Amino acid sequence: MKKVRILTAIAAAGLLALAGCGGDGGGTPAPGGGLKPPERTKLAALGTGEGQVNLVAWGGYVEDGSNDPKVDWVTGFEQATGCQVNVKIGNTSDEMVTLMKTGEYDAVSASGDASLRLIYGGDVAPVNTDLIPNYKDVFDGLKNKAWNAIDGVPYGVPHGRGANLLMYRTDVVTPAPTSWSVVFDANSPHKGKVTAYDSPIYIADAAVYLMTHKPELNIKNPYALDDTQFQAAIDLLKQQNTVIGEYWSDFTKEIQAFKSGDTVVGTTWQVITNLAKADKAPVEAILPSEGSTGWSDTWMISDKAKHPNCAYMWMNHIISPEANAGVAEWFGEAPSNKLACAKTADKNHCTTFHAEDEAYFSKVWYWTTPIEQCLDGRTDVKCKDYSAWTQAWTTIKG
Repeated sequence: MKKVRILTAIAAAGLLALAGCGGDGGGTPAPGGGLKPPERTKLAALGTGEGQVNLVAWGGYVEDGSNDPKVDWVTGFEQATGCQVNVKIGNTSDEMVTLMKTGEYDAVSASGDASLRLIYGGDVAPVNTDLIPNYKDVFDGLKNKAWNAIDGVPYGVPHGRGANLLMYRTDVVTPAPTSWSVVFDANSPHKGKVTAYDSPIYIADAAVYLMTHKPELNIKNPYALDDTQFQAAIDLLKQQNTVIGEYWSDFTKEIQAFKSGDTVVGTTWQVITNLAKADKAPVEAILPSEGSTGWSDTWMISDKAKHPNCAYMWMNHIISPEANAGVAEWFGEAPSNKLACAKTADKNHCTTFHAEDEAYFSKVWYWTTPIEQCLDGRTDVKCKDYSAWTQAWTTIKG
């Protein structure tokens, strides 16, 4: 559990730091409107390793035994391929995008709020999945999605996934909630003890709620909001602000708030719920009836990769059953490789994180960078990009 705490802290520091979409350029107008990525060539054939690979990754994704001798999926890779792994920990998605623009790094573990910027900025290349044998065993629910593929062309290999859940104190919030209504009710009996995720991307959580409760808005994708839809989400969040006790960005503080009773209901991750329970907090977490937002990271290769063969070997390795099981368990997420579930030390890991439950994840809208080109396919309107989301978040919190 101590190891999980350490890595969760590192993960939280990275995943919570979402960045904007503007200013990267590179995209060109597509016929019929919208944008298309700059033309980039994928590797045609795998050659001999170049002796090293330079990675940008979230903390906990590239473990070589230095943090814990038992946690090492790098050394074996280096011995088998001759590719020395050099890793730069990215603390935010903004930092990762900036680092990848230098051309000094071969691959990156990009979250959904960074991947489209890298694609449309021309900083990553399409991936030839024929050169990645383990790709065939990746859950279909993670392939060719809005954050890792364009027009059916994959720009990376999925790493893992998780959902943003509703956590509540079982001794206070009764009956047990089934809906996000419990955190959006302006007349909530839990006023002042409600918490929400402190990030502009949380606007999508409001949009998910409105998809069910205000169908007349016709929201089809919570990351594709036109002016009217966006304003409805903002209005809902301003209403919610009146019952919020505090917004959370530090998972340790959220656990403490639930333990003390200062917070009794709000958004969370499964791994945070597990840690809170381990600390004897009387909590449970659910995926509400409306569904939720969530996250999935993707390993992407630089268009300027100096060591493309080693980069491909790494991408194949990190989604292999053994390595993918190790990183998913250490980090606290569902693995992307369906064969990884048989390799975890905790045989209940994949059940806990719903790794094999596609019905569960069909209700999850994974973080995707909002861009002006509406991600739901509309071409007759413009959608609010992430810079607008960032500006609005400031007004919501007051």
